[in-house]
Amino acid sequence: MGYSGYEILWLFFVYSFFGWILETVSAAVKRKRFVNRGLVNAPLCVIYGIGAGLITVFFQELSGFWLFACSVIVTTLLEWTAGHLIERLYHERWWDYSGNRYHLDGYICVRASALWGGLALVMMYWGNPFLVRIFGLIPELPRMIVLLSLLIVLGLDAAATLIIMQGRSKRMEQWEAVDQWLTGVSSRLGREIYTRVDARIQKAYSVERLPKEREKVPDVFAYGCSPDKIVWLFVIGAFLGDLIETVFCRFSMGRWMSRSSVVWGPFSIVWGLAIAAATLLLYRYRDRSSFFLFTVGTCLGGVYEYLCSVFTELIFGKIFWDYSHFPFNLGGRVNLLFCFFWGIAAVVWMKLLYPRASCLIEKMPVKAGKAITWILIIFMCLNMLVSCMALVRSEQREKGVEPKSGWQKIMDERFDDETLDKIYPNAKTPK
Repeated sequence: MGYSGYEILWLFFVYSFFGWILETVSAAVKRKRFVNRGLVNAPLCVIYGIGAGLITVFFQELSGFWLFACSVIVTTLLEWTAGHLIERLYHERWWDYSGNRYHLDGYICVRASALWGGLALVMMYWGNPFLVRIFGLIPELPRMIVLLSLLIVLGLDAAATLIIMQGRSKRMEQWEAVDQWLTGVSSRLGREIYTRVDARIQKAYSVERLPKEREKVPDVFAYGCSPDKIVWLFVIGAFLGDLIETVFCRFSMGRWMSRSSVVWGPFSIVWGLAIAAATLLLYRYRDRSSFFLFTVGTCLGGVYEYLCSVFTELIFGKIFWDYSHFPFNLGGRVNLLFCFFWGIAAVVWMKLLYPRASCLIEKMPVKAGKAITWILIIFMCLNMLVSCMALVRSEQREKGVEPKSGWQKIMDERFDDETLDKIYPNAKTPK
């Protein structure tokens, strides 16, 4: 069953609210008082909504074990990310799985991950169809007003929270008023829920305050895992990924072909994002064993490639790779052998290539490095934008849509079907 954008947005807010209720009740049971466990002040725990939205959009083709396994990986990654984000923003630890076996940093563990996978099955089989039917019963105008109102509230809440935490706004008092109002709404609703929980349950735990650790940063360009370095690693990874795939196709298929994701230059965006994301996720674990990095890389790499395959098909109406002829493949989007390649790549990158690349990047002069970084950001953003426009126009041409606006005529002139066939030789329209 396919879902429209409005239905996805509806599910996002509903599951965010359900998640907030779950966290509120859990905190009330354990702490004997109301605590807002969301990253924002409104009665929404957006991490639940994000997870539900990702699973709903990307895993509609899956069922049974594969739906469970992919949902476990995605929700576990989200929980790990949320835990470290809360630690970074609030200097607090809101949950701790250190008492469980097979945990990582106390933010994720096998038992909790299995629970999220089970809830994902319930959501996909029963929750989504039921909630979408309810959404369909609401008249069109009221449901659009509700969704728009919720988006505005969430946007104001997120902006107020970020600005107040950063403390850099001249109009902070106005944002504080918004923040206090949202907090009041959340608190009143939360206390109402709390009163329905057994008030005699003994307080079980308190939030662990974490010390603010400030690392001394040397006066070098892109030190550590800074945003500047991530940009450089993205570009380097995109270039190396295109090179590796081009050489691989030459030896495996006997011919040279373009493996680029963009219309200008030999860059594979899938590889670039993979290198950047792997560095962000695995940087703190770079000294862990090769087996640990291989296992994490295999699981995350497989799900990442699956998500990229679904995303490009949904947005551009094209299939850019098909592994149907490989054994142990999943819908032709991923296969076991290439998942192992992702695991090996994670080990090679973190143990061998990243330290060397990091040292080379940090040797750049600070001012020149900053300037070149912005040039790379602008170039890659324009490159990806034009590439998206060319692919969208290609899909329109297949449907017989005549060029009416300026950008359509420019795409037809600069990136016709023959040109795109050379850049994306393996792209095909799904049947």
